[in-house]
Amino acid sequence: MGCVTRAGARHALAFAAALMVALAGCGGARSTGAAGQAQAGTAFATCDANPNTCNSAEPGRVRPGGQLTYAIDKNISNWNLLSSQGNVLQTGWVLSGLLPRTFITAPDLTVAMNNDLLDSAKITATFPQTIVYKIKQGAVWSDGTPITADDFVYNWKVQNGRDCPNCAAASTRGYDQIKSVVGADNGKTVTVTFSKPLTDWKQLWGSGSPLYPAHLAAQHGDTKTPQGLAESFAWFGTTVPTYSGGPFQIDAFSDNESITLVPNPKWYGLRSRLERVIYRIITDADKEATALQNRQVQVIYPQPQVDQVQQVRKFPGVSSFVGLGLSWEHVDFNLANPYLADPALRTAIFTAINRQTIIDKTVGQFTNKIKPLNSHNFVPQQSGYEDVISETGQGSGNLNLAKQILDAAGYRIDGGQLKTGIGMTVPPLRMRYAARNEVRQVECELFAQMVKPLGITVTVVPADDVGAVISQGDFDIVVFSWVGTPFSYNGAVQLWTTGQGSNFGRYSNLDVDRLITAAASSPDEALAKEELNQADRRLTRDAYVLPLYQKPTFIALYNDVANIRNNSSLDGPQYNIAQWGLRAAG
Repeated sequence: MGCVTRAGARHALAFAAALMVALAGCGGARSTGAAGQAQAGTAFATCDANPNTCNSAEPGRVRPGGQLTYAIDKNISNWNLLSSQGNVLQTGWVLSGLLPRTFITAPDLTVAMNNDLLDSAKITATFPQTIVYKIKQGAVWSDGTPITADDFVYNWKVQNGRDCPNCAAASTRGYDQIKSVVGADNGKTVTVTFSKPLTDWKQLWGSGSPLYPAHLAAQHGDTKTPQGLAESFAWFGTTVPTYSGGPFQIDAFSDNESITLVPNPKWYGLRSRLERVIYRIITDADKEATALQNRQVQVIYPQPQVDQVQQVRKFPGVSSFVGLGLSWEHVDFNLANPYLADPALRTAIFTAINRQTIIDKTVGQFTNKIKPLNSHNFVPQQSGYEDVISETGQGSGNLNLAKQILDAAGYRIDGGQLKTGIGMTVPPLRMRYAARNEVRQVECELFAQMVKPLGITVTVVPADDVGAVISQGDFDIVVFSWVGTPFSYNGAVQLWTTGQGSNFGRYSNLDVDRLITAAASSPDEALAKEELNQADRRLTRDAYVLPLYQKPTFIALYNDVANIRNNSSLDGPQYNIAQWGLRAAG
């Protein structure tokens, strides 16, 4: 599950091609009803069995012309996905119709080469690891400039942390392991040589870090110098794109209102049958369902709320689907707290937590698909998934076992308060969550109730800017979620190894560091999975983070909308945007 964000740039704590944190979440937790229903209407009837082909229509059944309006819940304030400020999920969705990427993730979470951009992408040598990309001869930017190795070189330089130290790239992971990027055959062959192997090489120049045009970068800075690279990098952030290397280009942008895309006349792949795609910016999630009902939009893809899901299921002519994806909810400790530095206390607390009860009282109210998640690095749809948690008792709600763990470590409960072996009272622990998020509020309240019998007081404190709270370490316990990618190895480095920026709770285990580093640099993916799961077992025993569940996804659209379906990866439903269309009548 390498990770990325549903909710914002560094101001709202967004991280990169590898990591974004989901700060918004499911609301309406106290409602009930319709549990277990995955889909409503006809369009998504086969999505559980056939996630890559449900809601399909052959080209002959898609009418030419028309416009499609799609709701997004965040304004775009920075257009550079490669930057720490611009690396926001919704921005990536909008730009996926414009910016070329090497590999695409399908709804079933398999990763395949982008056949529009590339003829091939292959490992040609192992030591040193070497990848050769063959770019299609007809692949061009919207001004007719060929897409070449120059674009790969520029995008590597601004993300490797060496050539442009002031670029503030969202992530350098992977790019910092590249020794050279060399073009041949008029730039249509790209040879990438690594200084050490990279397991997740298919993530490079992919959805979280697509290609920006090098020839335009050169017009806004000397790309042979660090300063010039930084100047061009900044220009991409502040400038609404007039360029495109995809099936669409931006025709209009109205700040905080909408982005309008029209077909790119220089597009070299399958041409869209739509005349335009309009992204309507609706930052109040409660208003998305109303906009759908009033046909102000035809598609919504919000973070699901119980009331919202039930409301949309009643709309005539609308189909909806609840799925499970790569995002996952979790509880984290801050190990800078001297009491929480004790793994025995952490283990006891996590053992007292009943994850199934938390699910039943929150997101389980609108689907019975959601089960406790038992890995820190994979979800059940991925081949590397192994249950590394159940055997530990963490998340089971076993109070007797939790008390035994405390007794063995010298703790005792005295007058309803937990005392350490030297008689110190464990002070109240502050548990933080994003304000106005009812699901997370309920999760925190349940957490506090579950540990109370251990003599531990948890004070629930909402945060208006939970991103700042997390990044500044202003918590003892915090609940939030990561948006994962199929690239688990790079994500694990950023989340769990010592000193990494996304390791907010200051966790450190040298054995975990060693195993994860080996997994992320292995030319053998089977071995990499084994090493990552070994690391996960050690991580689990240290009781630093308790995974709760895979977060549900929710998509709803009118039945005449074709070829749009749930995709919980960074690519989103936009992974096949050129195929979107409206069904022909009859």
